[in-house]
Amino acid sequence: MNTFLKTAALASFLALAACGGGAGNEAAQNMEAASDNMSDNLANQAEMLDEQADNMSGNAADAMENQSDAMENASEAADESNEQNVVDEAQ
Repeated sequence: MNTFLKTAALASFLALAACGGGAGNEAAQNMEAASDNMSDNLANQAEMLDEQADNMSGNAADAMENQSDAMENASEAADESNEQNVVDEAQ
């Protein structure tokens, strides 16, 4: 994507340069700077999306681990309760 935007900016620059004149060159430079800024912004957005995806994956894994721990705790509590019921019944 970055290469595409720079290629488009270069093509715009060449088209304006063919027209001649200082205003055309200045406009072409502005267009090139704008396309560079756009490509940088897109790269930053892509990086942020990657980080969000990593965080979501981490959060999902943490949630599953917490759920697993809760189920394990409930199982242990049930075992203890059953053991206590067996002891009570034996007495």
